[in-house]
Amino acid sequence: MNTGIKLFIVLVVFSFTATSFGQATNHHDQSRQGGDPNWSELIASMDKMHRAMDAVARSGNGDIDFVRLMLPHHQAAIDMAKTELIYGKDPQTRRLAQEIITDQQLEIELMQRWLNKLASARAKENRMLARKTKNENH
Repeated sequence: MNTGIKLFIVLVVFSFTATSFGQATNHHDQSRQGGDPNWSELIASMDKMHRAMDAVARSGNGDIDFVRLMLPHHQAAIDMAKTELIYGKDPQTRRLAQEIITDQQLEIELMQRWLNKLASARAKENRMLARKTKNENH
């Protein structure tokens, strides 16, 4: 590939990336300026979700990791839907927000039950292994 074409591609990619970054930064800056409380609350919900997702430690089990990451994702959807119920005016989006709250809460409860069931099963396995090891040593 000729050097001029390579340079052109690099410049286009750089320009797109810089523009995207600038727009994302601008959205966050606007939310922190306290102008629109609806926008500020939506962004705050996403920021909270990202912090919670960043705090999830990798378990090495894809199923567990998926569920642990989906919990804050679903909670953010609920938080954003509640913001829509406070500030939204359109009946369809308000109904959608209510459905999101109901559905996501049920899914959160399902995921929490699954994680608790898995934790209980692992604790039981650990107790049985500890008893077996203790009996073998005596």
